[in-house]
Amino acid sequence: MRKMTDIGERLLDFQRGEITEHRIYLSLAERLKSEENRRVLRRIADEELRHYGVWKRHTGRDVAPDRWKIRWYGFLARVAGFTFAVKLMERGEEGAEENYERLRDEVPEAEKIAEDENRHERELLALLDEERLRYTGSVVLGLNDALVELTGALAGFTLALRDTRLIALTGLITGVAAALSMASSEYLSRKAEGSEVSPGKAALYTGAAYIVTVGLLILPYLVLADYFACLGLTLGAAVFIIFCFNYYLSVARDLPFLRRFLEMAGISLGVAAASFGVGYLVRALLGVDA
Repeated sequence: MRKMTDIGERLLDFQRGEITEHRIYLSLAERLKSEENRRVLRRIADEELRHYGVWKRHTGRDVAPDRWKIRWYGFLARVAGFTFAVKLMERGEEGAEENYERLRDEVPEAEKIAEDENRHERELLALLDEERLRYTGSVVLGLNDALVELTGALAGFTLALRDTRLIALTGLITGVAAALSMASSEYLSRKAEGSEVSPGKAALYTGAAYIVTVGLLILPYLVLADYFACLGLTLGAAVFIIFCFNYYLSVARDLPFLRRFLEMAGISLGVAAASFGVGYLVRALLGVDA
């Protein structure tokens, strides 16, 4: 009797998950301009509703969707893009698919639902086309250069200058100049190679990624007086930015996370360590007093 009760509760959870995801996909589809993307998300929504109907036949009950989850994924879609939101949601379903397969003896349709979740919806998700993902290379260029160049420069400035305001001013001038240079180079490169993406938009994404990163890395020097504490916070911010960006790419573009994160973090921190050493040597060679 207890086993049947447990199965019934699990079926209700699955049922709630399907109707919630049905509502999320429909909500996201309504916000999209591309008819092809709307069509893809509506097809996935129809699949989720069909699965809901299968579970309902076994539970004999209607269940309400999880409204908090609907709002959360709506927020993620606005901030990080609809591709990231729906692929993150699909990742969360991997555990559900395993649970579906365990129920195939009690609910024969469970195995078919698991197959749908594992295959068909992923095939549909591969059809999604989001503009911001076409410019990932430009964002990577701006972000990576800002992290490597500015963390290194700030580490060197910290030991060489030892004045947080002066370090922030020097870093800001260096960062803005480098951002404009990178954006210009990206524009000319895209235009010369006849890229399918807009050279102007590619330059904008590169420059914007660079400027935002510069602002976050310099911020500690604008609010604190201890330059070593500022450097520690800046390095921590660099690692956090690298973590967030690589996690985003791992979900939205189905790329490996850990290897890319460690590689990017290792390069940025390695350059910072080398630049810190250069700052120490410069002070020693020029005979600058502490």
